[in-house]
Amino acid sequence: MQRLPAKMIAKIARPACDVFINHRGIDTKRNVSGLLYDNLTRMGVRSFLDSMNMKPGDRLFDHIDRAILGCKVGVAVFSPRYCDSYFCLHELALLMESNKRVVPIFYDVKPSQLVVKDNGTRSPKELQRFSLALEEAKNTVGLTFDSLNGDWSEWLRNASDAVIMNLREVEEERKHARKQQR
Repeated sequence: MQRLPAKMIAKIARPACDVFINHRGIDTKRNVSGLLYDNLTRMGVRSFLDSMNMKPGDRLFDHIDRAILGCKVGVAVFSPRYCDSYFCLHELALLMESNKRVVPIFYDVKPSQLVVKDNGTRSPKELQRFSLALEEAKNTVGLTFDSLNGDWSEWLRNASDAVIMNLREVEEERKHARKQQR
């Protein structure tokens, strides 16, 4: 049996991204989420934004769920219509259920305005799952941004710094856990 070279194994085993950006595309893809993705990518951080990392033919949930489970840090970009999206809430729930470090960004919305609504299309189990994830995110220190009055460059710098700081902390926690296992 032929063995794969160590470099190839490392590349295959390496997670698809360091940071998963959870967002409502129609609200934030061309501004907050897109800018953050571009800035993190320029900084050398492997980030996942669906429009940038997926291609025609990719199975939506398989690809996204794999990216979430493989990431180190999640960024949840909350916008006024975020909770209207099943996909956003599913991604947030998966981030929280897999105990990922999540950096909330409240874009033109206050945490208290974010509520999972029962529009009759979601099961009680899904409603509870989504509500629990949303409450956990709302109770996590995050960043707020008002697009009409905020300084975009300052926000981008602060958001990127927060993501980098969380990535470093996750790496330190992993190193410490590996030392404990020895």
